[in-house]
Amino acid sequence: MNIHEYQSKQILREFGVKVPNGKAAFSPEEAARIAKDLGTPVVVVKAQIHAGGRGKAGGVKLAKSIEEVKLHASELLGKVLVTHQTGPEGKQVNRLLIEEGSNIEKEYYLGFAIDRKTAQVVMMGSTEGGMEIEKVAAETPEKIFKEYIDPVTGLMPFQTRRMAFNLKLKPEVQGKATKFMDALYKVFIGKDCSLAEINPMVVTKENEVMALDAKLNFDDSALFRHPEIEAMRDESEEDPKERAAAKASLSYVNLGGDVACMVNGAGLAMATVDIIKYYGGEPANFLDVGGDSTVEKIAEAFRIMQSDDQVHSVFVNIFGGINKCDVIAGGIVEAAKVVGLRVPVIARLDGTNVDAGRKILKEASVPGVYMAEKMEEGAKQAVELAKQHKAGAWKA
Repeated sequence: MNIHEYQSKQILREFGVKVPNGKAAFSPEEAARIAKDLGTPVVVVKAQIHAGGRGKAGGVKLAKSIEEVKLHASELLGKVLVTHQTGPEGKQVNRLLIEEGSNIEKEYYLGFAIDRKTAQVVMMGSTEGGMEIEKVAAETPEKIFKEYIDPVTGLMPFQTRRMAFNLKLKPEVQGKATKFMDALYKVFIGKDCSLAEINPMVVTKENEVMALDAKLNFDDSALFRHPEIEAMRDESEEDPKERAAAKASLSYVNLGGDVACMVNGAGLAMATVDIIKYYGGEPANFLDVGGDSTVEKIAEAFRIMQSDDQVHSVFVNIFGGINKCDVIAGGIVEAAKVVGLRVPVIARLDGTNVDAGRKILKEASVPGVYMAEKMEEGAKQAVELAKQHKAGAWKA
């Protein structure tokens, strides 16, 4: 789960991480009031969307008067920002962060993430603050310093001191920087984060160390421990299909293509996505119905996949174990009755109760449903029928 920058900074303040003073605004008038209360010569007006690259897209403005704050707020609210992370469709700005300007001397990068290879938390730092860390990693990896943190001992003092040394921080701020790192690590662990990223972390000309920007991502599986984080969810920033799938206990990720995948098991889901790509198709989603499917759950999966014009075929690729092929087949038939099948459906069933499942589909004779014996055959057919449907040449 993601939250906005202003929400991340609220959490950082609670743990003692220094951030600029500021508040969220939902109208130009509110933005002007906040700027007046701040009373600083420079005010920053920042668009709040769940995506990076806002500055390059014109989503961060400097203002030197209340009138400028109000003008920038009017321009940004309701605007669709297109960044390298939003895709070409962009995201609409519905809220702003109005905060005091900072007297920046130097920008740095600091972040904590889970390193699955070592099964440890990794602290990453770089002197290339303000830049996309992925670009730094690709072009100048030697500029990223890492400290691997044993989950038993936690972040150790020698590690924060070594990071401060590697970042070439001047002696006057090294102590403040190590405290900053300690506090950010406590946020990461205390709130069950999957990512805590400060880009940039800045040293000001007054020798303060603060988070000029902040991004916190949370482990969805741990949200039951953090109702205060769950309350920060902004559903307008999330894919409607992914939200609907989560409510139906379906694991769904939109991949942007036109061949929808419905499978059971994450491994089979990834293999299905790969084989669709192999045969020249573009997967529309990663959808894992899990091991406890019901007819109603399968029907809901079809409703979600067909809820817009993105999908042009559905590849149902099931290897029955705990899941039973007859339940999946019943769900397809029920979906045809209740939801309606607007695109071709290719069903490849194998495993538990496969004969019963195939019999259900054969006897139902649902228009637009095709059966495939093998995974390769089903994937090729799904890609071809998607092309036909997209061109208007397919008929059930």
